Amino acid sequence: MPRAPAALHPAYLLHRYDWSESSLILDLFTREHGRVAVAAKGAKRPYSQLRAVLLPFQRLNVSYGTRRSRNGADAESAEVQPLRAAEWAGGAAMPGGAALLTGFYLNELLMKLLARQDPHPALFDAYAHTLPALAGGDDTRIEAALRAFELVLLREIGLLPDLRVVTLTQQPLPAHEPHALRADTGLGPAAPGEPGLDAPRWAALQSALQAQDLAALQRACLPSLAELKGLLRGLLHYHLATPVLRTRQLMMELQNLSA
Repeated sequence: MPRAPAALHPAYLLHRYDWSESSLILDLFTREHGRVAVAAKGAKRPYSQLRAVLLPFQRLNVSYGTRRSRNGADAESAEVQPLRAAEWAGGAAMPGGAALLTGFYLNELLMKLLARQDPHPALFDAYAHTLPALAGGDDTRIEAALRAFELVLLREIGLLPDLRVVTLTQQPLPAHEPHALRADTGLGPAAPGEPGLDAPRWAALQSALQAQDLAALQRACLPSLAELKGLLRGLLHYHLATPVLRTRQLMMELQNLSA
């Protein structure tokens, strides 16, 4: 009896590692299974059809993980699974310049904050819809897209508190007092000179997050881009246990060179 064709899964390539002279280990972000590692045998060979497909920021359809364990069952939980097929599923042209670095910043966040085999379909969709905004050349739109993605990421992995209440008391935010978002205590009154948002702006962000409306979330970020950049960066760096990400450091070095 012929074997049924392998199921194809939507995915994006986050990172690639050399495995041998001809093969690669790929870190993929898939909609159904989250972040998975696969072995792409022969992908580095000049005649391999995978060479033109396995590119970052391009939506892929992939099949993997049909290796058999000793008892005959599919080894779906294996740390590295064999890549069986990959095909281009459409998408915008590869970003360039600053947009390329910004895309790698998103990939670095996903690589460092997501556990393997932990699916986040809403985060996958947010990533897919954020990538086109990075290539538009509109700095304000790019900043809003980044802040919205960071909020979705933090919410999806359980690191973002309810933005309508003071975290320690669970009481509604006072209407006109700025509140800051901190890694250790959550949402609380902002200290003098500390960036913070008032209750209506926090509530707009929470409403868009709950509705899973990325466009509305980006619009809600627009009035508070400067404050959110500092607040979310502090939260991310705390949970990443590093003050500067590799892509951020590279961006700063390139900006210094151009200056």
